Amino acid sequence: MPVFKTPFNGYSVKFSPFYESRLAVATAQNFGILGNGRLHVLSLSPAPSSPLTELISFDTADGIYDLAWSESHDSLLITAVADGSVKLYDTALPPTQNPLRSLQEHTREVHSVDYNPTRRDSFITASWDDTIKLWTLDRPASIRTFKEHTYCVYSAAWNPRHTDVFASASGDCTVRIWDVREPGSTMIIPGHDFEILCCDWNKYDDCIIATASVDKSIKVWDVRSFRAPISVLNGHGYAVRKVKFSPHHRNLMVSCSYDMSVCMWDFMVEDALVGRYDHHTEFAVGVDMSVLVDGLMASTGWDELVYVWQHGTDPRAP
Repeated sequence: MPVFKTPFNGYSVKFSPFYESRLAVATAQNFGILGNGRLHVLSLSPAPSSPLTELISFDTADGIYDLAWSESHDSLLITAVADGSVKLYDTALPPTQNPLRSLQEHTREVHSVDYNPTRRDSFITASWDDTIKLWTLDRPASIRTFKEHTYCVYSAAWNPRHTDVFASASGDCTVRIWDVREPGSTMIIPGHDFEILCCDWNKYDDCIIATASVDKSIKVWDVRSFRAPISVLNGHGYAVRKVKFSPHHRNLMVSCSYDMSVCMWDFMVEDALVGRYDHHTEFAVGVDMSVLVDGLMASTGWDELVYVWQHGTDPRAP
């Protein structure tokens, strides 16, 4: 299966929404604590046994924690950087002409970025400064800052159907639902007893959201009646770093964890764990599923490796 060795520790991996053979990886030196970062744009070969090849890379003075592909420009990437900046890159231009823009408003590390899949001109960033910011491509400053969380915001994700709605996951142990037309959050879900590291919306039911926590669990919620989760997924041995719903199957989701594993779940059945991959040898912190190819998965971790594989196969198979 295709593998790529990064010089720094992997933090995030995302498939392109335009090209089925393209993906990008965010990395940070020294486990993201101190040092440089690098954004890699990689290409899959038609031969499944061939390694991933690098199309282009961009260096930063600080670690890159997350990235998002633009939904409107096939070569545009947005990155969340440890110095508090949000940097925009055009992969069609050489490194000397990048980044296109560096947006410096957050006062601490930017941990997450998500591009609006329905409006396609805006994105949100989540930061350790306890805020989320809303941006558009055509403005040099943010449109709005959302301040309610009382600790680091690790993740923010747009609802796949409702243009103005997003969710945020925080170290204050809550998930908040926001509508950008409203002055404050519209819902607060006290989801876990420990920090919530990630959240994601179901792509087929716009009322279903999943949360991943330091408590080693993933919980699935229906925002219409959120007093109790509709499902609790246990199986990871340490904190769950990312969770992502499948773009192709309503009931499937993938997660990665500090237990070094990537797991596939069906949250509607009793034996929810349907696949477990133990190919990483350090914290698994980035995972994605291709929108364009059903079952195609990617992961990255602190072992400086990026894997791409088809669900049901061995990521390490030659």
